[in-house]
Amino acid sequence: MYWKENNNVMNKPILIGIAGGSASGKTSIARKIKDAFSDTKSVLIVRQDDYYKDQSGLTMEERVKTNYDHPFAFDNDLLISHLKSLLAGVAVDKPTYDFVVHNRSNITEHLEPADVILLEGLFVLEDEKLRELENIKVFVDTEADIRFIRRLVRDVKERGRELDNVVDQYVNTVRVMHNMFIEPSKRYADIIIPEGGSNEVAIDLLTTKISSIIHPESQA
Repeated sequence: MYWKENNNVMNKPILIGIAGGSASGKTSIARKIKDAFSDTKSVLIVRQDDYYKDQSGLTMEERVKTNYDHPFAFDNDLLISHLKSLLAGVAVDKPTYDFVVHNRSNITEHLEPADVILLEGLFVLEDEKLRELENIKVFVDTEADIRFIRRLVRDVKERGRELDNVVDQYVNTVRVMHNMFIEPSKRYADIIIPEGGSNEVAIDLLTTKISSIIHPESQA
C-alpha cells in the first residue's frame, strides 16, 4: 500500500473515495472497513453503481447496447447532490440498480448521515467534482487477469449474463474504458492498495486511519 499524506482531512464527517477497475475488490474493501466498525453507525457505504442513469425510456435491446463502462453512463449530478446532503447531515433516498434489466429498480434505499462515508465505484476518482468532495482517495490496483476472472464469475452467477456476452463486453468496452478513464485516475489517489480485499495489511492500516479520525481523543 502506498500512502500520500492528505492534510485537508477534517474531523467529521469525511468522504473516502474507493476507485479501481471492474471486480478489483472495491466492494470487498468497503465492506471490510464497515465491518470493522460494526458496533457503531459511524460508517456508511455508497455505491456509484446505484447511480447509473435511468433508462426507463429505452427498450431492452437499446439498454443492452449502452456502454456501462463509460463515465457518461452515470448520473453523477444526482450522486454529488446526495453526497453533499449526507455531508451536511441530511438523509437521502438513493436509487438502486437492477443489473438483470439494465435499469434502476423501483426500490430506493434510505441513507442516514454518518461520520465516514465510503464511496466506491469505477469513476469516483475520475470525476473532478467528486474528487473535490473526497477527503481521502483510494485506488484498488488489481491485475487485469484477476479482475477479468472475478467479473466473469460474478456476471454469470449474480447478474444473469451469458458467458460469451461477458467476454465480448470485456474485450470491446471494459478493457478499453479501463485504460482510457480508470487507470489514469490512479494518479489522484492518496492510497494505492494492491490486490483488493485480500490485502489485509492495507485494510488494517486504512481502518486504523479512519479510527483515528472518528475517535481522535483515543490517539492523544
